[in-house]
Amino acid sequence: MTTERETLDTAPGTATTGTGTATDAPLDVPALAAQPVAYWTWAATEALLDHIRGAMAHEDVTQQQWWTLNHVDGAENGLTRAEVCERLEPYLNGVTPGAMGHAVDSLLRRGWLVAGDAGRLTLTGTGRDAKARIKTVVSRLRAEIHEGITDEEYAAALTVLQRMISNVGGTATPR
Repeated sequence: MTTERETLDTAPGTATTGTGTATDAPLDVPALAAQPVAYWTWAATEALLDHIRGAMAHEDVTQQQWWTLNHVDGAENGLTRAEVCERLEPYLNGVTPGAMGHAVDSLLRRGWLVAGDAGRLTLTGTGRDAKARIKTVVSRLRAEIHEGITDEEYAAALTVLQRMISNVGGTATPR
């Protein structure tokens, strides 16, 4: 039987040796099916967020700042501070609205955002340049995270997670 870490490191339809090397042996479906999904979703969340946040820190930006730049830029007439917080509320999971206010303030101080009429926030030229630079990092992160995973596998994983959420009466908003 493979360890949890070895199972995580292999492609679907393969097993691993004791060294984590993929073999052509079939997966131990009963053993995998008995593992707790809550642990694996938690472990995936932790690993992914650590990876994403670390890469963004190298660019001297936080996830909240990135989200803010994206949403403000995507709004035809900009957004107010309250609208930024409202739009990003589904993403906050553990991030306080105060942290979102801090993200807005820091982007204003950096000159990446400007507050115009009625407090509507828009990107400055410097903000657009920063957004383009960070978008390159985000695209690289997505490629790293999805490496070796087909679109069909990814869609199947999300479908299963969405069904599990629904099965327990939870809700999740597709993004």
